[in-house]
Parts: sequence; C-alpha cells; structure tokens
Amino acid sequence: MKNLKERILKLKKEKNAVILAHYYQESDIQDVSDYVGDSLGLSQEAMQVHADIIVFAGVHFMAETAKILNPGKKVILPDLHAGCSLADSCPANLFQQFTQAHPDHIVITYVNCSAEVKALTDIVVTSSNAVKIVNSIPKDKPIIFAPDKNLGKYVMEQTGREMLLWDGACVVHEAFSFDKLIELYKQNPDAQIIAHPESETHILKTASYIGSTAGMIEYVKTNPGTKFIVATEVGILHKMKLEVPYKILIPAPSNEDNTCACSQCGYMKVNTLQKLYDCLLNETPEIKVPADIMKKAFVPIERMLELSK
Repeated sequence: MKNLKERILKLKKEKNAVILAHYYQESDIQDVSDYVGDSLGLSQEAMQVHADIIVFAGVHFMAETAKILNPGKKVILPDLHAGCSLADSCPANLFQQFTQAHPDHIVITYVNCSAEVKALTDIVVTSSNAVKIVNSIPKDKPIIFAPDKNLGKYVMEQTGREMLLWDGACVVHEAFSFDKLIELYKQNPDAQIIAHPESETHILKTASYIGSTAGMIEYVKTNPGTKFIVATEVGILHKMKLEVPYKILIPAPSNEDNTCACSQCGYMKVNTLQKLYDCLLNETPEIKVPADIMKKAFVPIERMLELSK
C-alpha cells in the first residue's frame, strides 16, 4: 500500500495532476490527496486549480461539478459507478416537469444532483450555505428546494420559509437507527451527538450540533467536549481523528447490522487506491458534460460561490 501511494504521488507530479477528495473517501485515498473537503470546499478548490488534470476522488456529481467549473481541463474519476442515491432520486426529466408546473418559483437545488438538474436550477446550495442562501431570497418569492427533503425540512425550520420540496433522500443518512442511537447515548451520557442535516428529523432532534461535514469537523476541534457520537458517513472519522486524536469519536449506528455498525456509502467506497492509480495512469474514465448543459449549470454554481463569500 505504501508503494502504491508513492507511485500515485510520483505520477501526479509527472502529469501535473491534482487529487481532490471528499471526506467520505477511504482513508488511504484521503492521505494522497491535495485537498480533502466537503461539497462547498471542493467546489471552491476546483475553481482555483492550475493543474492540467483533476482527479476527483468522490462521486459522479462532484466530478461533474469540477468539470463545469473547469471546462478546459481533463477531469477523471476512479470509477464511473461511484454514483449517488440522492442524485438518482431526482431524474432530470421528471424534475423539469416539476419546475414547469410551478413557473413562479425560484429553483434551489442541493449540489448532490446531476449536471442536467443543475442546468434547470436558479441557485445551487450545499449543506454549508443552504440556510444563508435561502435567507437571501426575497420573502415574497416562492421556492422549490430539491432533491433532499430532509435538508429542505431543516432549512425550512432554520429560516421560517415555506418551500416546495422534492421527495428525494440519501440512503446513507436515512440509515441511522433512532433506537440504536438512543441506546448508544444511554451507554455514553457524556457524549454529544452531532449530525449532518441530510439526516431525518428525529435524528436531528437528538443532536447538540447540526452541520456540514466541514462544520462537524470544526465543531469537534473547537468544542471543549471530549466524546462525540457522529451521525454522518463513517469516512469523516479519519479526518476527525487526525484533527483531534485525543478525543473519543463514535460512529452513529445504522439500521443495518454490518461489520462497522455504522452508516457507509457504498458509492463512495467504490473508489479504491488501486483505481485511483489506474485512472491517473490511463487518464480515464474521463468526465464529459455536454457544452450546453455545462453553460447552463455553471450559472447557478457561480451564484452559490458568490453568495458563499
């Protein structure tokens, strides 16, 4: 494994490539990446890339976003099967019918959607900035929010705005077991529960802190507490442990009785260190987005980045 990491770093330098990775990637991939972050951070980082090749260690919609922001660069993904259940829950043709049925609404979509859906959007948001951006919309303007209904409900609660929600969700963040979580908390009454806003409402109601993956990491760094139950995809624990090695981090339990007793994203874990090396060596699979879709999708992403400053 060490040798493979060294080969990746050597190849990256030879090809003038940069590796961007999401917090949910396996730890070995995070270790060889130039930048590890959440959706907002990755979008911001992609705008500043000067390399010839962007290797995106994440899922398909994230690599598409990087391509939209860098149309002249080659963007590659270790495995094209690294999809997203949330993005899949919002097919572009059905979403277009939905928006056309409500033509007076501002269309806000969570970044976890396809390029085609972004092209039908007025403003893209992430979990880091959704509340801020919705608050910036005039109160007399009705809003469509898609695709994540759980994030949408959370934003409605935080802003007091009624929004028309698309019925989509992330299987990873809906997999947490409320009963198991309460039992775990009873065993660890000195722990704080922290959760991602894609989680269901009954999970969020137990949390001391709700925020994006980057926000959760910052919270455990700055909070004086020493024990945390973390309700998001388990890959985040690698970065958290690097930041706060002296604190106790416990993954929130899922309904599924799997080996880690946690919630894992099968799509994120499709990428491996070997696939990362192979895709960098062969410069494939390459992410392609039709020019007209790229042009339309760039506008709401750019608006998001401007509003996030």
